[in-house]
Amino acid sequence: MKQILQNLKTGATEVADVPCPRAAAGQVLIRSQVTLVSAGTERMLVEFGKAGLIDKALQQPDKVRMVLDKIKTDGLLPTIAAVRNKLDQPIAMGYCNVGVVLEVGAGVSGFAVGDRVASNGKHAEVVAVSANLCAKVPDGVDDEAAAFTVVSAIALQGIRLVQPTLGECVAVVGMGLIGLVTTQLLRANGCRVLGIDFDTAKLALAREFGAETADLSRGEDPVAAGLGAFSRGRGVDAVIITASTQSNDPMHQAAQMCRKRGRIVLVGVTGLALSRADFFEKELSFQVSCSYGPGRYDADYEEKGHDYPVGFVRWTEQRNFEAVLDMMAAGRVDVQSLISHRFPIAEAEQAYALVGGSGPSLGILLTYPLVEQQPETELRRATVVVSSRSGFSPTLAVADCDGSRAEARPTPEGSPHVTLGFIGSGNYATAVLIPSFKESGARLKSVASAQGVSGLHAARKFGIENASTDSDAVMVDAEVNAVVITTRHNSHARFVLQALAQGKHVFVEKPLCLTLTELAAIDEAYRAKREAGNVPLVMVGFNRRFAPQVRKMKELLGGVPGPKSFVMTVNAGAIPANHWTQDPAVGGGRIVGEACHFIDLLRHLAGCSITSCSRNGMTAANGDTVTLQLAFADGSIGTVHYLANGSKAFPKERLEVFCAGRVLQLDNFRRLQGFGWPGFGKINLWRQDKGQKACAAAFVQAIQAGGPAPIPFEELIEVSRVTIELA
Repeated sequence: MKQILQNLKTGATEVADVPCPRAAAGQVLIRSQVTLVSAGTERMLVEFGKAGLIDKALQQPDKVRMVLDKIKTDGLLPTIAAVRNKLDQPIAMGYCNVGVVLEVGAGVSGFAVGDRVASNGKHAEVVAVSANLCAKVPDGVDDEAAAFTVVSAIALQGIRLVQPTLGECVAVVGMGLIGLVTTQLLRANGCRVLGIDFDTAKLALAREFGAETADLSRGEDPVAAGLGAFSRGRGVDAVIITASTQSNDPMHQAAQMCRKRGRIVLVGVTGLALSRADFFEKELSFQVSCSYGPGRYDADYEEKGHDYPVGFVRWTEQRNFEAVLDMMAAGRVDVQSLISHRFPIAEAEQAYALVGGSGPSLGILLTYPLVEQQPETELRRATVVVSSRSGFSPTLAVADCDGSRAEARPTPEGSPHVTLGFIGSGNYATAVLIPSFKESGARLKSVASAQGVSGLHAARKFGIENASTDSDAVMVDAEVNAVVITTRHNSHARFVLQALAQGKHVFVEKPLCLTLTELAAIDEAYRAKREAGNVPLVMVGFNRRFAPQVRKMKELLGGVPGPKSFVMTVNAGAIPANHWTQDPAVGGGRIVGEACHFIDLLRHLAGCSITSCSRNGMTAANGDTVTLQLAFADGSIGTVHYLANGSKAFPKERLEVFCAGRVLQLDNFRRLQGFGWPGFGKINLWRQDKGQKACAAAFVQAIQAGGPAPIPFEELIEVSRVTIELA
């Protein structure tokens, strides 16, 4: 299918062939009919992409601080690589979609196949959208009008926050799409409206909708207009700012034109150098509107489908969608006059040239071919061939959006012994894992990602032969003999078990699983394979034991008899409580999700099993600030201080080993120093090396050699069990 992608590094916009998404639980799959380009938001993304690195930095000072902190801890080169990788990832554009439901995911009610719906779906022929971000389109509203649902809901949310009453006078600063819809909704609410802008044509439209206007291009004074006859000399009751500008003038002027105890709501983007005198003397209220209403950026609402009770939250995102659609159906909101251009999706690059240019435009619609005009494989294909290696005819497992699958073509002779399929293509996968496996010399056959965009990007960047949204197709591909799993933690066990059932080697980015029940199932499945004489390798991405300095530590410690003391300090930093890694059901929490690395590292260096473990943690408010104690069979002891309450300027990881009157100290995988160690002083690296490349290479080499797993399976089970018990 076709989808619009934006490159943040160059600002280039393209219409790409992307695998068709699939409807996950809580989602509906929609075939797009029309989408609306949001001139304000999407222009900002285009302009940001075209800006140089210095300009990008100036626009995001908070990100600059994060980069500087990373340089202090990880070094310059890894930081540059991380920034480049982030900027290199394409962004799927758009959030104003109308189409027809193709499929309803598990747990969804209120929608059926064939329903016409408006949603915040992307500019793509097929989109998968949370059910709470969709609304049925009434029969009296055509597709083009329905495409304005989301921007209209943004306008409506700003109005709800300003709480206008019948007869109040309200100034609207900025007569773009949202400003013009805001004007109509305010008029429908019985308010008098003053529209303010530099664009004479847009102000003319505002007057058609019943507003009075102040034309800044003609030197008209917005403050005088607001304080004059429009408000009968009292000052406006409220100001809604829908403009997009870096200037502080809109905020200053809004405060000046308000009456005492007036209200100001910011819907757009503007400078926020506020004058205390402006607000103090009049006791003005100021609030920033968050997109289309309650539920925005709440994962429980948007991703998990938990609606807010209507008795307590009357107007959610979805209910705002429904409200503006009802207004359109009643003829109270006219969006046809806001349409300035129409382009078929194949010509979307011309639309974005218009968005980023200086020519006049307002509502730009993208249209999509009717079903009968689209080849079946063009619209419904879930796998896209990205490249074909010389000498091979890569298997193409084609999966339709409804789940049916075509037969794979035969495997040619002379294939490499290690052919990889990747499940998941997030930031860590594209920044670290996939390039590490590419460097190992393995054949990169396929990559599957939930929405398709990140998978396509990974395939293009690293030469993976095809990109898909169907993980099952990767699992059943006869050519793929090893699967690399880099998805969210709650899916790891399921994919590991699926790979084992298919007899494939499996590399899973930590953790192996989230629960003891899942761990027992994996253990049982592996042992059944071993008893049957078919022993695929199972590997967890515990890369730190493969780091060059850790290998040196292992060598040095191997010559020292007796127990050892390990002190691992992890300056993990705080992560918001609503981040997916903090969700016990999805990420498993930070102990299972990340501290497993350090339990494995100490287990590796001790060289013997963990006999007991315990945990001491801070209060519930700092639940991810803990100390973990480990005891080993040879009498060694280990402590992992996993701390979320430190400074980012301090190194993230430090390991100290005390034994036989000697000390080894490893600082952030860059500096290893020995104290009292005969024949050893230090090893310093130019750049941090946590062993990711060596870890991937060890997995590939073990498959090629037919030898034992780089990490014994029993150790993986042991470390996973201890970690889950400590969580």
